[in-house]
Amino acid sequence: MRNRFDAQLEQLHQKLIEMGNLCEQVISMTYKVLMDEDYEAAKELIEKDSLIDLKERDIESLCLKLLLQQQPVASDLRKVSAALKMITDMERIGDQAADIAEIILTSNIKAPGLDIPIGRMAEATVRMVTDSVNAYVWQDLDTAQKVIEYDDVVDDLFLEVKDLLIRQIDSNPEIHEHVMDILLIAKYYERIGDHATNISEWVEFSITGKHRGDEDL
Repeated sequence: MRNRFDAQLEQLHQKLIEMGNLCEQVISMTYKVLMDEDYEAAKELIEKDSLIDLKERDIESLCLKLLLQQQPVASDLRKVSAALKMITDMERIGDQAADIAEIILTSNIKAPGLDIPIGRMAEATVRMVTDSVNAYVWQDLDTAQKVIEYDDVVDDLFLEVKDLLIRQIDSNPEIHEHVMDILLIAKYYERIGDHATNISEWVEFSITGKHRGDEDL
């Protein structure tokens, strides 16, 4: 029984890595779509979001099978329970990347100036998603905690973007709508960072049995 459970758990890890890779791809594609005004890539990104949705259902099914058939306890139960929580955040990451693509497709938005660190936000959130999934697979508490701390970097970048855009509006009010679209995109990146943080908090739970959200209760 143990060998079978270990094999299914390894399958779960592999599926999570695949879902995480898709999340990384769509986040990276959002920046390409924005900077290159690549509308075909935007449509491809939205299609990839559908694949992420399918991955979520596939992993959810595997987790429920593990819970019902194997009845794991202690750390094994926490790993499966954490995976169920993680895929919800990963699915939302896909949705928000698709939302960014929709904004670009429907608003004829032009790429922002190079002095606006949208690209750094995209890179930071890709890193957070990658590290959070790897932390789960490796059961690496240190990496999970570093992801949680790194969310401050994304939050600071969002504030920097907001301040820069406000100054642009002050100097050129005619671009108000364009600037608001870029600000909304930056807000989506900030939310993606929050979801990656949530994933890492569930990684912490899978290792320690404690969840940071419980501390607020």
